[in-house]
Amino acid sequence: MKLNSISDLRSSLREETYIADRGLTTAIYLALKLQKPLFLEGEPGVGKTEVAKVVSRLLDTNLIRLQCYEGIDVNQAVYEWNFTRQIMHIRAMEAQHKGFSEEELFGEKFLLRRPLLQAIENSAEKPQVLLIDEVDRSDEEFEAFLLEILSDFQITIPEIGTIQAENRPFVILTSNRTRELHDALKRRCIYFWIDYPSFQKELDIVQAKVPDASIQLARQVTSFVQELRQEELYKVPGVAETIDWITALVALDQTALDETIVEDTLGVLLKYQDDVEHVRTKVLNQVYNRATVSA
Repeated sequence: MKLNSISDLRSSLREETYIADRGLTTAIYLALKLQKPLFLEGEPGVGKTEVAKVVSRLLDTNLIRLQCYEGIDVNQAVYEWNFTRQIMHIRAMEAQHKGFSEEELFGEKFLLRRPLLQAIENSAEKPQVLLIDEVDRSDEEFEAFLLEILSDFQITIPEIGTIQAENRPFVILTSNRTRELHDALKRRCIYFWIDYPSFQKELDIVQAKVPDASIQLARQVTSFVQELRQEELYKVPGVAETIDWITALVALDQTALDETIVEDTLGVLLKYQDDVEHVRTKVLNQVYNRATVSA
């Protein structure tokens, strides 16, 4: 993919059924041009992870994903030794009355490569897309380690040596903002906040992702979700839930919203029982009426 302009990139994203506004497209464009990490924040389900998937397809390269979680450390993120295989090797050598060296035990065939090492090591032919997903779930110690990796794009394995990326991977970090990340990490990135989309943008996304849906159903579903986001819910639905819901409605051969089918399928759209009960018992009729009238 040639990065001739922001408009070209936006068109390429749309061809991959990712509808991005100019602000997000500009952030992706600059991150690619300047070879800087892209840091995306926003509520769950607004399309942060999907950016990495789409960019990897546009660049025709591998997507390597590191899913962060509480307690993640170097062993899960970078590398660890295959102790089971090492023990089996030791026993095999002993059974054959053969000796073995420490260098042999800590060679590359016993090395388990985790996402960060894969992204650096596999960069010889072309840069990889490295997705560090939900980085806010990791702790500050791991965040500091990431800071070092993103500065040098090299990893030192004491038993083997230093491995440096021949081509810098294109790094995308995502955060649901469950905690604030350190400024030092953000300074190394191009930052963009992905918000819930406007009605027209979400309608465009729905029509691109679920082309089999009728125009009436697409408009009504989009309007219903937009109205629902104004309610006091524990977790308002994201774009991902909108797509899941209209996909389910199409599977049920619906061409327009019906209040009964809405009630029956709320579990596709909402993921907490308190939210389902609140909508079903208190606001369903009002939201449904507003959505179907405005659409």
